[in-house]
Amino acid sequence: MLEHADIHAQVDATLERLTGLYPKLIDLSLGRMYRLLADLGNPHERLPPVIHVAGTNGKGSTVAMMRAVLEAAGYKVHVYTSPHLVRFAERIRLVGALIDETLLLQLLEHVEAANAGKPITFFEVTTAVAFLAFAQIPADVVLLETGLGGRFDATNVIAHPAVTALSSISMDHMQYLGDTLGKIAGEKAAIMKRSTPCVCVTQEIEAAAVIEAAAAEIGAPLKLQNEAWRIAEDGQGLLFTGERNIWKASLPSLPGRHQIGNAGLALAALDQSPFAIPSFAVRSGLRSVEWPARAQRLKEGPLVKALPQGWELWLDGGHNAGGGAAIATLAADEWADRPLHLICGMLTTKVAADYLRPLAAQAASLTAVPIPGNPMGFRPEELTVAAREAGFADVSVAEDADAAIQKIAQNAHGRARALICGSLYLAGEILKFNR
Repeated sequence: MLEHADIHAQVDATLERLTGLYPKLIDLSLGRMYRLLADLGNPHERLPPVIHVAGTNGKGSTVAMMRAVLEAAGYKVHVYTSPHLVRFAERIRLVGALIDETLLLQLLEHVEAANAGKPITFFEVTTAVAFLAFAQIPADVVLLETGLGGRFDATNVIAHPAVTALSSISMDHMQYLGDTLGKIAGEKAAIMKRSTPCVCVTQEIEAAAVIEAAAAEIGAPLKLQNEAWRIAEDGQGLLFTGERNIWKASLPSLPGRHQIGNAGLALAALDQSPFAIPSFAVRSGLRSVEWPARAQRLKEGPLVKALPQGWELWLDGGHNAGGGAAIATLAADEWADRPLHLICGMLTTKVAADYLRPLAAQAASLTAVPIPGNPMGFRPEELTVAAREAGFADVSVAEDADAAIQKIAQNAHGRARALICGSLYLAGEILKFNR
């Protein structure tokens, strides 16, 4: 029997080999995906009911909340999300657990053989692997998150989902989805299907207009926040009012005001789904939901031990304007008791100043760091330029997060809070290092 380390190595080697089958990291199209799925026997046509989620911010949190509630209600749940933080297996959950890496390796090799060296992107391969796993192992529901956009996303081959859901849409991935909010919204709204209810959070005016027009054109019943469903704090927790259910629950365990909206979207999707959800499952699920690198407090590990006594270390993978605004609101609401110091690394594909601008009023300093092993990351010196443009005054660079913490600790007085932020790829490297 192969040792775990050997299986990890073989999975990584297979993924690396498959990555070389297409010259572009991202090339949005469905033709290659349909061809590969046909060669695999169309596993996407043999899935349990699917809830399909698209959007810019909050997709993963929404899926995590749905999973927690459904599992609390006793349902068997498959989940596909991206990207992963530490190991690829995080992307595929089968009936409550991450996919076994021995099974993952077998499926990867099967898909590689079926593809027979034809052009295929990394995300198309991995989505096909997920569909194969979901078709082979019985479950009650599949929670499916788009990777990028919607219209030509590899997940958008599901012809008849039970429900579609649109989380908050903002400017991101403009090089692939378009240079206006309306164009981006149009790409994401394309997961809607005729006669399938689509639940949608409150959007910016431009995005909302595009979504409503797309729903009308295709014949998708659009269930808008504050019309078909509502989520509100009622003094003791949350009150959700939908077309079929009224649920009371505690605030979600994920911190931040933005998570209330994500909880509302999750419950709205479940309200429109074919699944009966008792109130206790909503309460238990939201109270216990976990989603790493989304305003996650790190409580142990070498980075935490390097902090002065009484300090806190947090980790967040937000990387666009919406993500920056969400964490800035959290800082204003809950972190005003002590200075906040940012340790930030970002990809050059992101508009760094747009992410950092909302945070400038909340943070005492920013230390820019590289993203280890990622050639698309900003050089720290470049990121400091964007930070100053965004309004930061106290800006510096460090070779890594450990050095950044030491630098901040030397110059700060009293209790403080450090936040490592700017990229899910940086967050993944931090989680690897801080074990």
